[in-house]
Amino acid sequence: MTEPDTPGFWDLLSAAEAAELERRSHRQQWRRGAVIFREQDRTESVIVLRTGRVKVFCHTPGGGEVVLAIRGPGALLGELSAIDREPRSATVQALEPVTALATPSPEFEAYLQAQGRVAYLLMRILAGKLRDADRKRIEFGAYDTTGRVAARLVEMAERFGRPSAAGVRIALPLSQDELAGWTGASREAVSKALGVLRAAGLVQTGRMSVTVLDLPALRDRAR
Repeated sequence: MTEPDTPGFWDLLSAAEAAELERRSHRQQWRRGAVIFREQDRTESVIVLRTGRVKVFCHTPGGGEVVLAIRGPGALLGELSAIDREPRSATVQALEPVTALATPSPEFEAYLQAQGRVAYLLMRILAGKLRDADRKRIEFGAYDTTGRVAARLVEMAERFGRPSAAGVRIALPLSQDELAGWTGASREAVSKALGVLRAAGLVQTGRMSVTVLDLPALRDRAR
């Protein structure tokens, strides 16, 4: 149960709206593996990714990791804490070198108050995240591990895939442990699911990459 990726927050802004946000912000960079936000920290800023991709995750009481989302260029991060002034609800870590605009929370609040259309766009983005969370809850209850892995691969292919001679190549530095945390399964179960999808001729796997050989059939398997 996935749907094609929608434009990021930055891509929805007009030239004037983007320029005003940039005026209120400063550019920051993070290396691969760096933590941008940490769960339960107090909020200080909102960021808009300009280059690079990140994972959003929470830690379980047992020390495990539950991946909530992968975000790419144009995505807005940290907006919930800026709005409700509560601690960060998740950790955000760079999967590759990241460049972003960082806007201090008071400046972001003032920006929304001055830009009514942007505040409406933010409501649409938050509604989309809620719908996505609902879809994933249905997956956890209704799908087997192979179906959930297929759904995540379809999502990554639609959002981050690049056409190749064999199909759609997903070059994303995401380990099997992280994919397991994204699908709510063990690493062993994810490895077995990938084997099932390979045997069915739907995917090829390599080091830190997956090539989807038949996207429509993989989408059907995800359903």
